[in-house]
Amino acid sequence: MFDTFIENIQVVGPVFAFVWILTIVLTVWRPQMYFNSILLIIAIFVTMIFLGGFFGDGAGVFLLVCFIIVMIALFLVPVMLIINGIVMIKNESVCAAHLLSLGLGIFVGIGEIATVLYVLGLSGFAGFESLGLWNLFLVFTVFYFSCLVLSFVIYSIFIQHMPHRMTFNYVIIHGAGLAGGEALTKLLSNRVDKAIEIFEKCKVKPVIIPSGGRGDDEKISEAQAMKNYLLEHGIPEESIILEDESATTEENLKNSKDIIDSREGKKRTALISSNYHIYRCLKLAKKIGLDCIGIGAGVAPYYWPSALIREFVAVFLTRSFFIWAMIGYLLFTGPVLYGIFS
Repeated sequence: MFDTFIENIQVVGPVFAFVWILTIVLTVWRPQMYFNSILLIIAIFVTMIFLGGFFGDGAGVFLLVCFIIVMIALFLVPVMLIINGIVMIKNESVCAAHLLSLGLGIFVGIGEIATVLYVLGLSGFAGFESLGLWNLFLVFTVFYFSCLVLSFVIYSIFIQHMPHRMTFNYVIIHGAGLAGGEALTKLLSNRVDKAIEIFEKCKVKPVIIPSGGRGDDEKISEAQAMKNYLLEHGIPEESIILEDESATTEENLKNSKDIIDSREGKKRTALISSNYHIYRCLKLAKKIGLDCIGIGAGVAPYYWPSALIREFVAVFLTRSFFIWAMIGYLLFTGPVLYGIFS
């Protein structure tokens, strides 16, 4: 591909550096911007090309190996999603949210089978030549939406590992359902444990704001349950302010922002939720004007894929994202649709 290391650095190096610098700067400046996820995918592909340039005559082999790894990963995706969906139903319950992973796995699997059949048709295999543009339309559809989900997943992981300061004045903890109406679930205790970890690392101790109202099936508010847990783990009561009126993520943020705005002093804020939830939290925080850093708490490995897909659906259904995603879809599939109906 390139005759020398120097040529590779001179030709691809500036592009490599520019794309990564732009990706990191935009991620730090506006982590809730979905364009960052697309930019990250571009940065990964540029990195493959840049690294391939150091293999000299073996660059083609290196890129082929990368391509094969990507293809294997893509074909494993529906298998893993279907397995995860079955595990979710077994460990949790049968409901629409828990069926997301299973449904998406089947959808992607059908699309990948359609891709293989279409390639076989192009290759002249007997019995597959009749597969036409409708099959190609299915391939394009699955590919487009799979790329949207994949970019969201990779970016959600990426922002979790971006370095951030550990000096905060406020730490907001997002609520979640309680076990037995008054005890913290493992999901919620992980969030509170992360807040305790941050509290202990800050030289000047921040104010912790447990946020969450009382559901119809709960004996106390989620905020009160979190406060009880914080007190049991040595956090002084004067460092805790309850926000116990909210019922949604956006209300969590609005009410917590009102508490912070009503107080004097610096307002450096950390926002803590489960790692799959951080992107949407930051998006909502930007919407209401809350300047904060998102920090994710861990979740059970089997729970993470379905939860992240559910978050993607919630983001996808927001008005602006839905409109732009559908415009992109029509542009992407437009040539095939034209061929079908012309």
